[in-house]
Amino acid sequence: MSVVMETEQWTADLALAFSRQSTGRSALTRNIHSGPLLVQKPLYPEGPAVCHATLLHPPSGIAGGDELNIAVTVHEAAHAVLTTPGATRWYKANGKPANQTVTLSVEATARLDWLPLENLIFEQAQASNDTHIHLSAGAQAIGWDSYQLGSVAAQGHWLAGRISIHSSLHYDGKLVWTEAGQVDAQHPIRHRGPGLAGFPIMATVWSVGPAIGTDHMERLTGSLPWTDSLRAGASQMSLDASTSLIVVRLLGTHAEAVRHLMIACWQQLRPLHLGVAARPLRLWST
Repeated sequence: MSVVMETEQWTADLALAFSRQSTGRSALTRNIHSGPLLVQKPLYPEGPAVCHATLLHPPSGIAGGDELNIAVTVHEAAHAVLTTPGATRWYKANGKPANQTVTLSVEATARLDWLPLENLIFEQAQASNDTHIHLSAGAQAIGWDSYQLGSVAAQGHWLAGRISIHSSLHYDGKLVWTEAGQVDAQHPIRHRGPGLAGFPIMATVWSVGPAIGTDHMERLTGSLPWTDSLRAGASQMSLDASTSLIVVRLLGTHAEAVRHLMIACWQQLRPLHLGVAARPLRLWST
């Protein structure tokens, strides 16, 4: 008699809020979690005005049937920086899709850096990742997402599986940017020029803040590579008379090179949009 072993499925929820105290300190004022999803003790490497927090998922990966929900609110005048200690691994689905939903809400005069490390999509994964960003007028935020499809060392990179990605950004109550896509391991879009052009890694950096002048945009676009191993391009969209959204698209063959380019974009955009100098997080070098 054969026995079929069912892998344990995890449902996890994490709700965080950051508020500015009368002392000028940005504090973690709400931290509610259930299941294997939590946050480390806040740190202040940039001083009390900027609260750094690291999101932890102890199982170290997302398997078929898992459901993760992350909600972050940054209240007026507070500044939060959120990252992860390592890549998020999406494992074999075993016939059950895995889902993660992230909701980021930033109030007027608040700032947010959303900086998770890359998503690694394993063979036969069935992954769905939704990110919804809600910015009040006057809010400033910068963030990114990166996906590695399969193993870059394996021929074909990624032979079976599917990933669905949905991102949306509301500013002052209006939807200003949205995109949704589904990539199947065997779909020809992975190898076509207008698609992923054969690259196993795709990423997006987005940033909202004061409109950036032509000189700064030319400096940003001029710094972006276009080679056989790493490509990127940037565009700017006006949200109101004084605010813009910048989106940078990246394709690459190695996660480390893509990550370094994302950090370089963040270093250029953070001072312009958030008004704060950008030094790479110590966690990224460990």
